Amino acid sequence: MTPISPPDPRRAQLRRLKLIALAMLLAMLGGFVISHLQGERGIWAWVSAFCEAAAVGALADWFAVVALFRRPLGLPIPHTAIIPHSKDRIADSLAVFVRDQFLEPQALLARLQVFDPASRLGSWLADPARSRLLADMARGWALQALDFLDEAAVRRSIQGFVIQQLRQCNAAATAGELLGLLTADNRHQRVLDEGLTRVSEWLDNESVKQRASELIVRYIQREWPKLASTVNWVKPIDEIGDSLAERMAHAVLAELQQILAQPEHPLRRDYETWLADYIQRLRTDPALAGKIDQIKQQIIDHPAVQDYVQGLWERIHASLRADLSSEDSALAGHLRRSLASVGQALQDDPSLRDALNQHLMDGAERLTSRLREGVTQHIAQTVKGWDERHLVEQLELSVGRDLQFIRFNGTLVGGLIGLLLHALTVWMHW
Repeated sequence: MTPISPPDPRRAQLRRLKLIALAMLLAMLGGFVISHLQGERGIWAWVSAFCEAAAVGALADWFAVVALFRRPLGLPIPHTAIIPHSKDRIADSLAVFVRDQFLEPQALLARLQVFDPASRLGSWLADPARSRLLADMARGWALQALDFLDEAAVRRSIQGFVIQQLRQCNAAATAGELLGLLTADNRHQRVLDEGLTRVSEWLDNESVKQRASELIVRYIQREWPKLASTVNWVKPIDEIGDSLAERMAHAVLAELQQILAQPEHPLRRDYETWLADYIQRLRTDPALAGKIDQIKQQIIDHPAVQDYVQGLWERIHASLRADLSSEDSALAGHLRRSLASVGQALQDDPSLRDALNQHLMDGAERLTSRLREGVTQHIAQTVKGWDERHLVEQLELSVGRDLQFIRFNGTLVGGLIGLLLHALTVWMHW
């Protein structure tokens, strides 16, 4: 069922004023008839002069007002129904008026320059209450956006995008570039030093030595059982294992110390040569690149990797919702601080304000130039497309009330002129 719109109060007011103007016209016609019936003598002559001229003025103004909107009495009188017949010309004139008065680039830019938008924006953003309000609004919009998203579709899109990027990635070349960055400025030597230092610390640990001794004893007992039983007669095999483990640890530690102390140690040179050759192979060797790519594809196709990629959006979505739902949202807090910082910078830095104002002025000039003709055409076409009866009705409701006062004034002024002309006639007959 179509809801019934409330009556337009302008329509009732216009009808009332039209009735008043009609009543005034009928009163003047009545006075004119009565004065003629009285013979137009004495005061009736003056009444006749007033009413006659007032009726003429009322009729003339009624004709003028009605002729704006429609044909008076439906008669095909020339130059009537001006608005309906001139709709296209009015549309073009209105569009040109709006273009020249409201969309003139220089006028708009002058007003924008006086407005100083950068300074006003800085003052607005620097207010903590306003920046908090804006951040909270953005937080609410973000939460609504999360609700609107189709999680299944987003999950499929993320999975497809990540997997596609991983498949297209040249793993060998990427590894080569990464290793190249790591070896720049002898970083790889520092990595080697750190590794050797950790190994030294590990070998010098008593628990490591004890495990090494146990391994030696178990190996001798398994591989050379007769030797182990013979040795036990001379010296317990556990002591021999401890001694061997201690000597091996000292030997390895001594070698590691030499490597750490000598920048030109042969092991370092071998390490340097091997790493440089491997990086070059990663960049140029198709066979090695194929092997690495095969390993990469196997990793991508692994169910655990696929499940992890599928769950990325769920984790991202849950983290975003948890943060945005909190009054102490980290994202909203960061946005609030950023907005306040921008506002303070705009207040403190005149050059920043000038730069922003200039950008706004340039943008407004380009936008105005692009929209000027488009808006003009839009206004003209819109007005031309209006139904004539609807156009006349809306214009009459908007300005018809004021036009009825023209009829009032025409009645009164016509009557006064009639009195004046009658007075001149009497004076001339004296």
